[in-house]
Amino acid sequence: QVQLVESGGGSVQAGGSLRLSCKLSGVRSYNCLAWFRQAPGKEREGIASINRVGSTSYADSVKGRFTISRDNFKNTLDLQMNYLKPDDTAIYYCATTAGFFCATGPPVERDFAYWGRGTRVTVSS
Repeated sequence: QVQLVESGGGSVQAGGSLRLSCKLSGVRSYNCLAWFRQAPGKEREGIASINRVGSTSYADSVKGRFTISRDNFKNTLDLQMNYLKPDDTAIYYCATTAGFFCATGPPVERDFAYWGRGTRVTVSS
């Protein structure tokens, strides 16, 4: 059974850093993994993805500040977030595809079959 559980969210001042982690169960090394976020009143945004060989894609809104990584041995997916801004305030979700396909560019919601419950990130000014 596939399960994803996020952790590491919290409150931080603008300019600070946080590291999110997603514990994966029942996920294969060939799956495409991603992070999404959703702020109040806004659509869910795909911000980063990583494929089976470690190639990554980022949304312009986080490029240069966030880094996605995976550890197939530990079955974890991480998101290092630096230089945080108030606009980064959102609930952050990890997700995985059912198969191996990982599209070029930022991840799109319809490609991902399994989701975590989310972890909240609040960035104050």
